[in-house]
Amino acid sequence: MLNERRRIVLAALVEEYVASAQPVASKSLVERHALGCSPATVRNDLAALEETGHVYQPHVSAGRIPTDSGYRVFVDGIAARERRAVLTEDEVEAVRSCYARIERQLSDLMRETSAVLSKLTSYVAVVLAPVLERSRIKRVDLVKLAERRVLLVVITERGRVTDRNVEAGDEVTDEHVREAERYLNATLAGKLADDIPSCARALPPSPWSALAGAVLAEVLDCLGEADEEQLYHGGTASLLEQPEFADSRAVRPLLSLLEDGYAMLRILDDAMSSSDVVVRIGHENATDGLQQVSLVARNYGTSRAEGIVGLIGPTRMDYERAISAVRCVADGLSEVLGGGRAE
Repeated sequence: MLNERRRIVLAALVEEYVASAQPVASKSLVERHALGCSPATVRNDLAALEETGHVYQPHVSAGRIPTDSGYRVFVDGIAARERRAVLTEDEVEAVRSCYARIERQLSDLMRETSAVLSKLTSYVAVVLAPVLERSRIKRVDLVKLAERRVLLVVITERGRVTDRNVEAGDEVTDEHVREAERYLNATLAGKLADDIPSCARALPPSPWSALAGAVLAEVLDCLGEADEEQLYHGGTASLLEQPEFADSRAVRPLLSLLEDGYAMLRILDDAMSSSDVVVRIGHENATDGLQQVSLVARNYGTSRAEGIVGLIGPTRMDYERAISAVRCVADGLSEVLGGGRAE
């Protein structure tokens, strides 16, 4: 546990590093922040914070940089403090005005939201359309084509039809196909892509289970393709301007992840269980493409239609601004959807 003074010193260091992107010396903290302690005390506190893993020194003559653990203490401190006005009144009004003038389809609303959120922060904005807009299964049809091959037809509740050839590991009979089709339709009706893995794990032991498992893998792929159309993002160019990503190789994993719509859907869906803003910093993200960045996300909408808005930026993120922007935009979207203005 950090004492209050070291928390204050750490918060000052995070703020300085976010602003400058350069290691911070104790002299800068004393000169620019009313820390209420001597330069020698600040140096001792920084040394102690380095020992506890909250900051580190890139090289001997440099100042300190926050670690993921240091950012976590800072972010938790934001939650503990009273909310302060980080966005200006003009910025909040611009968000409200944006939604007030939108009388368009939901896809336009999502694109506008990603653009507004990215403009407010200069980070990558990601917006997941409301869950009810995502693809739910209406029916699956199976047709035997050969001894080890069946045709799968997936029909969603939104009327999208997709077909795939499924290769079964073993020979399948007409009875296997009928039983697998019957079971899958009873199990999958109304399900989203996120429900498929648990359905696969719950398959009963039977002669047709291997076929059903292969079919489920293809169903998941079909729904993932359909759901990619419900994920919107913007601001990639702004992210590339951050000094951490001057070398394009540093941002390549994230760009690949953004192109993989279903992977991003799974990451964002994980934030659905929280009622407030979720912040994941660097290595707190289990996905490789996000371990050099931070994710700030919040769900929005009503019990009838929920989605997620989020920001992805460097761990050297202005967390207070990012959290305020996500909260403001999520509230605006909730009001729009609650008022029924989005078609």
